[in-house]
Amino acid sequence: MAFPFRRKDAIHPTAKNCRDFLLAVLRICHQAVFAEPLAQEWHDHQSSFASHWRVSMMARKKLLHSLTIPERPKLRVKIEAIVARPKSREAILKDVHLLEAALATDGTIVSLDEEARGITAAVATRVGELRSIIWVNPDKADEQPIPWLEEGAKPESKRTIGQYPCMLYLPHLST
Repeated sequence: MAFPFRRKDAIHPTAKNCRDFLLAVLRICHQAVFAEPLAQEWHDHQSSFASHWRVSMMARKKLLHSLTIPERPKLRVKIEAIVARPKSREAILKDVHLLEAALATDGTIVSLDEEARGITAAVATRVGELRSIIWVNPDKADEQPIPWLEEGAKPESKRTIGQYPCMLYLPHLST
């Protein structure tokens, strides 16, 4: 399938990095989980490129969109009890479906949201099941996201939530 944007078309560095990462996922033997509500979130906010990428992933049977990811009520209750700041609690609960999907599948999240990552890392200091989640930001060059994909996206401990520096986010938690 042809994409409406070529490599040189993305101008903003974040857009370029995300596009290059998604193209690498498409090119390399990786799959993506798109269970609800993530699929709906993408549908509501996707670019033309993202739409074409999703269609290409579906055509190659690399998009797992019919999975039913079970909610984890106990995890949600723990998060609500641990995160003291209302805005922080709202932020992590808005994306708790990513944590649930990661825990139900290969344990990996790919996201630009550094605030959610930091809050999740802080919560993981008290919720052990979150510590082993791999979190990769495709816009962080120092994380080498594309070489990581090319080498098989192995679950390296340096990429886990449990290893993420969360000191700035610890004040978001209740004492």
